[in-house]
Amino acid sequence: MHLHIQPQENLLPDFHEHIKVVILGTGTPRAFYGRAKAGVAILAGDKTFLFDCGGATVDQLIKAGIMPQRISDVFFTHHHSDHNSGFFDVFITSWRTHVIADRVFEGRKGPMNVYGPTTTKAIISKMRESFDFDVNLRVNYNFSAGAGADIQYFESNEGIVYDQGGVKITAFEVDHKPVYPAIAYKFEYNGKSVVISGDTIPVENMVKHSQGVDLLVHESYNKTWLDALIAKFPEQTIGLSNPAKYHSTTLEVAEIARAAGISHLVLTHHIPAPAANEEAEADYTEGMRDIYSGRITMARDLMAFDLS
Repeated sequence: MHLHIQPQENLLPDFHEHIKVVILGTGTPRAFYGRAKAGVAILAGDKTFLFDCGGATVDQLIKAGIMPQRISDVFFTHHHSDHNSGFFDVFITSWRTHVIADRVFEGRKGPMNVYGPTTTKAIISKMRESFDFDVNLRVNYNFSAGAGADIQYFESNEGIVYDQGGVKITAFEVDHKPVYPAIAYKFEYNGKSVVISGDTIPVENMVKHSQGVDLLVHESYNKTWLDALIAKFPEQTIGLSNPAKYHSTTLEVAEIARAAGISHLVLTHHIPAPAANEEAEADYTEGMRDIYSGRITMARDLMAFDLS
């Protein structure tokens, strides 16, 4: 009998000799068409690491050719909803074995490893408790591996948080107040490196830890665009002006990239989100190349970068 089951296509290889970075979402708490909320997947060796998991992360992983069952390590930069609201789906989906056409994708047999700042266990454990009803059904009715229902927490605001299999991941503090603590991550493997900023105003720590990295994935907002929106909708001044308090402007990010001497700057978490075309993106990045002469990419959802 032929089973007319939709296959999972464009699957990424099980092993990556070099770092592969996939931008899962380039959006913000505000919903925009074509902009999923924050998430970055990094593949290195036979592991896949997830940095933040906003809404639609599972869908974005599948579109990128990464089955969620590959995820056992999640790294949070901070705990705004657009960075953690997809955790329930990531946790459950990565745990469940999945059969598609002629492939079996084994779910996690062990705990989910969750890394993040020192608020992480208090926040994520409450999320985990909230879906006890679902988890108990998975264990007792579907016979999913019991150990997969657990979470191991690794909290640190500064220092090496992962060092296995040639992969080293270092956390360092940034400034996203009133969200505190907030951290960024430096990922190193096979002679290459990438920094993921999380959300932050410009901080010296970013320049320090990004020195000479191959790829810097940094959030940004366009001040000119925000000012224009405030002028057009003055009744929305408070909500529209808030990003200036705890995010970095495009020009400030260009200065960080210049000071750190990085090879390639990738902008994400766009505020406001530009249309996904060259004209809009050129407008968004106007003035940056006067400061930083390296390569600048305006990330779109599902863009991938190979650091070989």
